[in-house]
Amino acid sequence: MVCVGSSLRPQTTRRPAVTHRTASTVLLPIHSAVQLPTTVGLDLSDRVSHFQVQRGDGVVLAAGKVATTRNDLTSLFESWRGCRVVIEAGGHSPWISRLAGACGMNVVIANPRRVELISKSDRKTDRTDAALLTELGRTNPHLLAPITHRSEAAQLDLTLLRARDELVCARTSLINHVRGVLKSHGLRAPRCSADCFAQRAGAVLSCALADALSPLLELIRSMTKSIRSLDGKIERLCVERYPITQTLQQIAGVGPLVSLCFVLTLDDCRRFRSSRDVGAYLGLIPRKRSSGASDPQLHITKAGDRGMRRLLVIAANYILGRFGPDCDLRRYGLKLAGDGKNSIAKKRARIAVARKLAVLMHQLWRTNGVYDPLHAQKKRGELAVA
Repeated sequence: MVCVGSSLRPQTTRRPAVTHRTASTVLLPIHSAVQLPTTVGLDLSDRVSHFQVQRGDGVVLAAGKVATTRNDLTSLFESWRGCRVVIEAGGHSPWISRLAGACGMNVVIANPRRVELISKSDRKTDRTDAALLTELGRTNPHLLAPITHRSEAAQLDLTLLRARDELVCARTSLINHVRGVLKSHGLRAPRCSADCFAQRAGAVLSCALADALSPLLELIRSMTKSIRSLDGKIERLCVERYPITQTLQQIAGVGPLVSLCFVLTLDDCRRFRSSRDVGAYLGLIPRKRSSGASDPQLHITKAGDRGMRRLLVIAANYILGRFGPDCDLRRYGLKLAGDGKNSIAKKRARIAVARKLAVLMHQLWRTNGVYDPLHAQKKRGELAVA
């Protein structure tokens, strides 16, 4: 007698299912609402900033405005002590991030280059920006590509270099203006350095142009004195507070200005697991936009500090120039530049040398070692004259 529900077919033992190997998959941790922290999104502005507070499960606990002052922001941070605060990098973010950290907040500083949901939004307001920062920071802050601001001491010392740079730019603009005016009146300014331009240009100045150009020449003379004074302060700063710059200045083309700006920009050499990451941090690596069979060669990202990148390119110009000494960097760059007739190849060589220079400087900083200009050539046994 067959029971109801039984099968008429003979019972057989099935083989276990065969497990097929597939590509490795990274399993992301699943966070519950209890595990996700309470997050404060703060959209910074010059006078009034907007904020929103979300609980781990997405419930909005508070929203409103706060004056962008130390006292009001301290009151806001103290009321949400221990929570995560998300701000976007900008002019106010350095001091506000330090203030939030001192109040016991877990600070996340979003990279504006990665938050296009805010910059390219069709309905962009301060309130919606704060809500979006809160949502992204609550669920997955890694999507914001968080950055780290330099210390307050490094920021203060860096203002010295920024002031010198502004003076040099202003002096160059005035010199170009004076040269243009003289040229339009049939006069020619002497070929000389910027330091002695005011003195030599005053000698060829006509009486008709004296009233207009004499004040400018006096300004150029005053700026030159200020620049020399700042150069002295920068050299003393390198010796007294940043002795590691002396190690970096072993490289030809790297002086007090380049070495000090490099140390202050990176602030801490231990931030980078590999010296090669410094090139990407300073925007000296090419962009990547490959899809299928298409893999075009693009320009560099130009991320990071623009002034530091410019100084590295200037140092690379010296290394590749006629006065550059024989070294690994020079041989590498000349090999990329070829015969020198292709301007594009020369530009690529200059950027490549600047990137390798940044990597070399970081490695010397980490090891505090002695620089060997032909280290790579000695390893390969290629010590022929370049």
